[in-house]
Amino acid sequence: MRNVLIPVAMMLLLAPAVGLKADDSSERARLLKTFLDEFVAITPGKDRFPATFRMGSEDGAASERPVHEVRLPATFRIAKYEVPQNLYEVVMGENPSRWQGPRNSAEMMTWQEANEFCTKVTTLLRQSKQIGPDEIVRLPTEAEWEYCCRAGTTTAYSFGDAAQAPGDAGKQASLLDPYAWHTGNAAGNDPPVGALKPNAWGLYDMHGYLWEFCSDAWHADYEGAPADGSSRPATEGQPTQIVIRSGSWKDPYPRLRSAARQPFAVNGRDDAVGFRCVLAREAR
Repeated sequence: MRNVLIPVAMMLLLAPAVGLKADDSSERARLLKTFLDEFVAITPGKDRFPATFRMGSEDGAASERPVHEVRLPATFRIAKYEVPQNLYEVVMGENPSRWQGPRNSAEMMTWQEANEFCTKVTTLLRQSKQIGPDEIVRLPTEAEWEYCCRAGTTTAYSFGDAAQAPGDAGKQASLLDPYAWHTGNAAGNDPPVGALKPNAWGLYDMHGYLWEFCSDAWHADYEGAPADGSSRPATEGQPTQIVIRSGSWKDPYPRLRSAARQPFAVNGRDDAVGFRCVLAREAR
């Protein structure tokens, strides 16, 4: 990617290099606290957060239709960043990422491994009494993800309908550049999380950088999709493909729209796929 100037304060945060031992309890405690501090409260129906939103797009691919209204019934918190490599390593004991950097987004894990991370970090946070026994860290549902990406907007991107400014050509997208890494401004996946601007709800890299795992099984369209924001299971048995959202540094700007979605193999790995977490009450 293009060079990113990082303030001195951020450099100090980045100082503990990837390679820490998983049993380094003091470093793990520090990273877990940072992880919790970086969640953003989402309260559908209160303050600036609408109770409902229209999910999908009439102008995108067939998989984004039919556009349907979704009502999110409960509050939750979502991480402002994708899971960084230093946290992933102290929880999982390894760092599979191709593009190494302590605060770079973790990538090259499978969907099952992302779920395993969520299970393990939930246990660690409960053991240290940093979250309640009824709270759980998990992947976002596809509806939660799009709701958070849109940040109250109905436009193609969270900042408006256009990615290109007058004069932009080809893969250039200068209106999108302040918010997202894509093929028009990235040559690799090497900046730390939060290097660009967040959306209106303070969430970073919701457009681009990495595709992000959702909890939903892949379906070719929204026929029969739940209207309550819940995760959509496979039609039969266990899913073989799941949903990824956001677009990535490998994708042209139209793939970074708020409604864009794509299937990904459950056992697949890619250096343009990672995840962010939700913290919510555990369903009973």
